[in-house]
Amino acid sequence: MKIAIVAIGRLARSPETELVKLYVERATAAGRALGLGPVEVIEVEARKPGKAAEAEALRPHLADSHVIACDERGKARASRAFAEEIAVLRDRGVRRLVFLIGGADGLDPDLVKSVQGTLAFGPQTWPHALARAMLCEQVWRAVSILAGSPYHRD
Repeated sequence: MKIAIVAIGRLARSPETELVKLYVERATAAGRALGLGPVEVIEVEARKPGKAAEAEALRPHLADSHVIACDERGKARASRAFAEEIAVLRDRGVRRLVFLIGGADGLDPDLVKSVQGTLAFGPQTWPHALARAMLCEQVWRAVSILAGSPYHRD
């Protein structure tokens, strides 16, 4: 199952960019044997400002995919539950899993209603670049858990 993180905006050179790259590489390498990956990050620019324009820019990247929107009102999961959800989707034959990250104001509510799931990182507000790095880390952690690596929370 391919995994894509589709996000509004481009990350500039920053420590967060390096973290995204590191975790994507790790998840891709570790996921091969598990039928997961490659993991890719797709950065999307909207032609106009606003959530509706951002949603239109995101939609072409969602075809034939199981989509989970990152949303502050979404469902929070422990890392092991997140890993198990990814495994269930893979085992059900989902060919492509997409995680959506909206712009600074979040995702268009109509877009969030149209996807198969939501994910929240808790009630705090996170910087856009850090949210992307955190999601990439959690994808890598999920792959690592599914690969049977020791998990310090067990």
